[in-house]
Amino acid sequence: MKGYFRQFTQIATVVNLTFFCVSLGCQQQAKEAITEDEVKTLNGRISEIWNEGNLVLVDELYTPDIVRHDCGLPEDVVSLDALRNYFTSNRITFPDINMIIEETIVRGDKIVWRWRIMGTNTGPMGDMPPTGKKVQFSGVSIALLVNGKMVEIWDFYNQAVLLQQLGFTITPPQGRD
Repeated sequence: MKGYFRQFTQIATVVNLTFFCVSLGCQQQAKEAITEDEVKTLNGRISEIWNEGNLVLVDELYTPDIVRHDCGLPEDVVSLDALRNYFTSNRITFPDINMIIEETIVRGDKIVWRWRIMGTNTGPMGDMPPTGKKVQFSGVSIALLVNGKMVEIWDFYNQAVLLQQLGFTITPPQGRD
């Protein structure tokens, strides 16, 4: 029985090593889904949407079923029309909005942007009246691309910093008696 177990173990080891070597040999080098020039063009078009309000580019850059997860919103932005409204709303709240992409990282079908936004709050933000205050805050966005278009985006930024710059204060909850 001992000899059978040793022979089985040797055969299993050879099969596993063979499978491992074949699978390594069959793997293709990871290819970037987007070139450096394409990234520069994409960054320029995203800046055009944010800074100039060029909403014609939305159809070019995003899929019809786009989903944008913005940490500052209670619900996701879903669809091209909702995304156009999202950009329009931001430009109403901050008419002089200026978004600068500071760094871009591409990994396969994902792009990560580190960005900074500046602007003056001269329009309402939801139910809140304009404050007239200037803001500057940074964040990170991660986009998933399918066939060269963004299908899903996750936006992360410190909303407390934004609200403090607008004059809001954070009041801790009252203690329990």
